[in-house]
Amino acid sequence: MKKFSLVLTALTAFGGIGLAAGSATAAPMSVNGLQSESGVTQVRMMHGDRMMKKRMMRKQMMKRRMMKKRMMNRGM
Repeated sequence: MKKFSLVLTALTAFGGIGLAAGSATAAPMSVNGLQSESGVTQVRMMHGDRMMKKRMMRKQMMKRRMMKKRMMNRGM
């Protein structure tokens, strides 16, 4: 019975610590505990940006495939 009560107490303590910590955030907190507005502005990705991203992803995929072929040819 002592083990059970010890485990129950430990779980309660850890649960309380988890609730006290709240959600993890990297944003700085203001004095009253509310999050301040950040200077980051969200913008829509334009067609040219989307195509550039697609090209870069394809280039990375081809590079990975080429490296994999090299590794397989070396007998690894």
